[in-house]
Amino acid sequence: MDQKSGISRFNVRIYGVLFSNDRQRVLVSDEFRFGRAFTKFPGGGLEFGEGVLDALKREFYEEMEIDVLKASLFYINENFQDSAFSKKEQLLSIYYLIEEYSGRLPMIAQERFDFDQVEEAQSFRWIEISKMSEEEFTFPVDKVISNKLKLL
Repeated sequence: MDQKSGISRFNVRIYGVLFSNDRQRVLVSDEFRFGRAFTKFPGGGLEFGEGVLDALKREFYEEMEIDVLKASLFYINENFQDSAFSKKEQLLSIYYLIEEYSGRLPMIAQERFDFDQVEEAQSFRWIEISKMSEEEFTFPVDKVISNKLKLL
């Protein structure tokens, strides 16, 4: 077994894929953190003492005030992936398909990075699945997800 040099901890990330009502689009999050802009699926980090589904629900409520009522496991990255923000962290990404939720979606942006680039800025927008490309996403595992969604 090949152990990656310098890795000293895990970073578990939980994401949700939310479809439009017609299931033709998915919601993505444009964010500015740590001095850089990036596009990803909504979600975030697992906290100690928290289950993965609880983390998904917490992240969706924190980011959008959406209550996730039903979700199904979609994907867990099977290959080694280091964190984009710390080369000491091994990333484990878990993705759910959001099947049912309550609450109103936040304001939806019409263009990418529709915000002032200040720390923790965030906006949401729809991407049409049929036109979606992995180049629209910043992180490697999100790129994998974008390709898998086209096969659904």
